[in-house]
Amino acid sequence: MRIEVTIDKTKPLPNGALEALSGELLKRIDREFTDNSHSVHVRYASTNNLSVMGGAKTDKDRIEEILQETWESADDWFSAD
Repeated sequence: MRIEVTIDKTKPLPNGALEALSGELLKRIDREFTDNSHSVHVRYASTNNLSVMGGAKTDKDRIEEILQETWESADDWFSAD
């Protein structure tokens, strides 16, 4: 399963945020999907979007939830220092 998150480039994040988001999202997805047959890519693009290729509809729904939880808890795992 390939997971791609795109962030609107007109609303840049602090330095290191893309890498931190990618790492945190991968950790959380690894806990949920233990088969380790997935990759996570986070990058800037023209719009915010989530693409899940190679997974079931229920997988995409769960990944959307994990992404939302990860984004909302950024104060707990991201430090811009």
